[in-house]
Amino acid sequence: MAAARTLWPTRRRVILGAGLALGGGLLGLRLGRAAAPAGHEIVAAERSFALRGDAPATPGWGYGEAFPPPVLRVKRGEPLRARLVNRLPEHTTIHWHGIRLPNLMDGVPWLTQPPVEPGASFVYDFRPPDAGTFWYHPHCNGVEQMARGLMGALVVESPDDPAFDADLVCLYRDWPVDAAGGFTAFTTDEGAGRAGTMGSLHTVNGAVQPVIDVPTGGLVRLRLLNLDNSRIITAALQGRPARVIAIDGNPVTPTDFGEWQMGPAMRLDLALQAPSQEGATFALVNNFAAEPCVLATFRAVGPARTARPVGDIRLPASPIPEPDLATAETLQFSFSTASANTAGAPKDYICGSPRIFWAINQKPWPGTASDRLPPPLATLARGRSYVVELVNTTP
Repeated sequence: MAAARTLWPTRRRVILGAGLALGGGLLGLRLGRAAAPAGHEIVAAERSFALRGDAPATPGWGYGEAFPPPVLRVKRGEPLRARLVNRLPEHTTIHWHGIRLPNLMDGVPWLTQPPVEPGASFVYDFRPPDAGTFWYHPHCNGVEQMARGLMGALVVESPDDPAFDADLVCLYRDWPVDAAGGFTAFTTDEGAGRAGTMGSLHTVNGAVQPVIDVPTGGLVRLRLLNLDNSRIITAALQGRPARVIAIDGNPVTPTDFGEWQMGPAMRLDLALQAPSQEGATFALVNNFAAEPCVLATFRAVGPARTARPVGDIRLPASPIPEPDLATAETLQFSFSTASANTAGAPKDYICGSPRIFWAINQKPWPGTASDRLPPPLATLARGRSYVVELVNTTP
């Protein structure tokens, strides 16, 4: 992870501001927003996913008939209107991960909106201010809903982006399914209290070791997303150099790519030139395990394109304000294990297990069973700059 830190430019240091209005603001929210016009309809429903070619289909939940759903592509600064229709047997929402957007559109149940009940709908309406690679997922019963397949990639395009011959999204996840295609445990106490409950089926774009075509000799933008609930991977390319051009949706000063450790929800944008000989291949691998595991293979197809130097590729910076580090207040959050048998928040708040395994600044998070909403970790003033120090004291 040390190499990862060196790629963050100073201007990307976290700025926190504009305190959130909690609790009372929900009184003005109504699910009647569903009457507003929507450019996209996202239907959360029970689906059947063919994840294993040699096994029955997996009875998942998804935003499309297949996994993953089609990539949602929008233009930076233009309206994104998406109507969520809930056909699940439980309530849900959509959180737009990594997007700077109005708080009312953030998709956190009981905090920014009421949950969308079965049979109901809700319209999300905002303008993404930054171009990059993002994703969307529920914030209700997240461990199970995401494990069943509720997630999708969101690409925000900029007219100032360099032109690529191919723009590919590679969504990694590790499914908790058995040899018959059925789900195993979504979470266990042992897993939740350690590094997470791992699955057993490694996929890219819903397939095991897929072969993905790239234009021979073409300039390729490869968008890697680790959307697993728990699995950490160390992404690397075998047989092909590449350049890192963005991290978690943020353009960075390009640098040579060797390998990159990616935790859940992390994204990495790479620029590379495909092999100049048709039929030649290279592989995306996970080096986190003792033996490298091939996740996907890329194959050059079609007539050779005119080569363009990868070293000249640079993404335009996002319009993020510069923090005032001279006057910034430092906030420290220490992550630790909670005391044994800690009772959690009510199930209707966290939409999941009432057990709490972790604490922040020695207080169980998200709170105690008596909390309707957990107390804030800090109170921030609009327009002020903050430096946030995260300390991990867990094993």
